[in-house]
Amino acid sequence: MTDHALKIGDLARKTGTKVVTIRYYEKIGLLPEPQRSAGNYRAYTGDDLDRLHFIRRCRALGFPLDQIRALLDLSSEGAQPCDDVDRMAAAHLARIEQKIADLTRLAQQLRSISASCQGGGTISNCCIVDALSPHQDADAA
Repeated sequence: MTDHALKIGDLARKTGTKVVTIRYYEKIGLLPEPQRSAGNYRAYTGDDLDRLHFIRRCRALGFPLDQIRALLDLSSEGAQPCDDVDRMAAAHLARIEQKIADLTRLAQQLRSISASCQGGGTISNCCIVDALSPHQDADAA
């Protein structure tokens, strides 16, 4: 192993990634299979470190693994136009904005349900349990 090679534990610490996750990324091909040292330890390079940082950033932004794979493939084609990356990012943003809208509606519904509760009663006359009950769906339909 050269002085520049990183063991899996070093790579994990530098990227904030669990060792089991690094192995999983290797298994599914997001990270290339690393070289092995004479002692059969995985030996990672600076390129592996950069690639894992890229993967971690994509995951932090909520990209699914298949899209990360596509982004990695596209990022290796430096001279190509970035139209495909732009489309992927725009589609991902649209999904995130839809989730935010859904969560905002959910929060409003829960605020409304919670506001109707006076507390101190019993479950049999609880406004929150009543609002969550199946018959409420039928009434709303």
